[in-house]
Order: sequence, then structure tokens, then C-alpha cells
Amino acid sequence: MKLELHAASARHPAARAGAAPALRDVSLAVAAGERIAVIGPSGAGKTTLMQLLACALAPAEGGLRLDDADPWALPRPALQRLRGRLFLAPQVPPLPPRQRVITAVLAGRLPAMGLLASLRSLAYPSDIPAAQAALARFDLAEKLFDRVDRLSGGERQRVGLARALLAPARLWLVDEPLSALDPTRARQALETLVDEARIRGITLVATLHQVEMALAHFPRIVGLRDGRVAFDLPAGEVTPERLAQLYAQFEHELVSAPALAPLPPGPAAAPAPMHCR
Repeated sequence: MKLELHAASARHPAARAGAAPALRDVSLAVAAGERIAVIGPSGAGKTTLMQLLACALAPAEGGLRLDDADPWALPRPALQRLRGRLFLAPQVPPLPPRQRVITAVLAGRLPAMGLLASLRSLAYPSDIPAAQAALARFDLAEKLFDRVDRLSGGERQRVGLARALLAPARLWLVDEPLSALDPTRARQALETLVDEARIRGITLVATLHQVEMALAHFPRIVGLRDGRVAFDLPAGEVTPERLAQLYAQFEHELVSAPALAPLPPGPAAAPAPMHCR
């Protein structure tokens, strides 16, 4: 699935009425099957961007097109079908605490099912091998029949990611998927997502705090700051100097980043906006 944002602005879903937009004048084009990482300090607008791309939030200004269609101009049934082709993995997966892991993972298939089949799947999980195989990719196969509320935060996060492997989606939107994982698990999870997206031709957009992992696994990096695109570059062109500007005054948020060049004396300069591709 290809996507395009044109001069889009949006407020955070939890923002009070009249609050300033969390995203301002953002233009972004992503080709079908492309894999990009979005980085930036807290408050940059990363989660709002993911909500916008997932059609969970309408732009206040500007426009969004998915496969050349304006989601918000579609009739409701068509919008629902389009949403069924998207998979959004929030930082904290919305998993019912008393649900079994197998049910939570197989729920990734629900958008492709009718109502009766969906209810039957929730009550009587049918494709145990598929759920177990998806969990095994995240080293969780032994948790298949555990209850969600007995998992650690990192395990719940990996269960949420395993759902993507069963979802009938052509666009994966993954918001801070590594926040509760140790470095080894984080690398395994990210490699699984990136490899599967590449093999299946799925478009993958991920927000990440782990800058080094973003640079190592994604060919294209988008830097957000203060709701605007600071840069949109091939990973090889994201220099320590650019990162220093992007995270100026938020240096403590850089996780596993390349060594940063010192900023010039005086107040930290805001990163200069660059044109999106």
C-alpha cells in the first residue's frame, strides 16, 4: 500500500479543544512496500502521525491518500474495508487481560472474517499452528495458552507484534515496538518485522527511540521535531550532526545512537526543515 500526506496538520487524539496541532504542515510520500523509520524526541508528533496514517484521526488541514484514495471521502463501509488493510501496533497493545495469548494473536485475522466467523474464532481458536508459528518468531511459542495478564510488559508487546504476521494488512504501522524489550529481544523483534515486510511486500512505518536500530534496519529515516519534518533521508545520510540538531535539548532520549558531534556554543538551534521526498 502506498501512502501520501500533503501539508497535513492534526491534533493529538487526547488533546484538549483548541490545543495547538501536534503535527503541522507534514508532507510525506511512501511507496508500496517501502520501509521507513520515524525518529525524534518526545512531543515530536510521532504517535499522532501513526494515528493519522491508520485512519484513526482525520487531518485538521491538508490531506491523506492511501492507494490514491482519500479515506475520509469514502462511505463508511468502504472506510472500514480500508482500515482492514491496515495494521496498527500501538506501544501498549490493547489486549484484554483475561484473554488467552492464542486468542489475542489470532485476533489479527479478524478484519478478513465475517461477524459469525469472528465470534467463533474468539470463542474457539481454530488455527493453533498458525498462532504458534507467529509467536515462535518472537520467541513466545511456549506462551500460547497463557493468559495475557500473566505476561510481562515485554511479552505483551511481542504478542501484539505477532498479530501483525496473521493480519490481512498491506500497511504495518508500528509505534515504539521495542520500548519494553531488552536489546536482544528488541533486535530479534525488529528483524522479524522488517524481514517479513520485505518478503511480503508490505509497507512498514515504525516509530523508534532506538536510533542505532533505525539506522541499521531501515533504508529511509524521517526525523520529526515540534510536529514538523526536520529531515527525510536515506539512512546513510543521517549524520551525527543531524541527530544532534534533531535531539537538541533532548539528548538523554537518544538510545544507542552514533556518537554525536557537539553543538555550536549558545542556544541550541532548531533543526532546519528539509523538503520531503
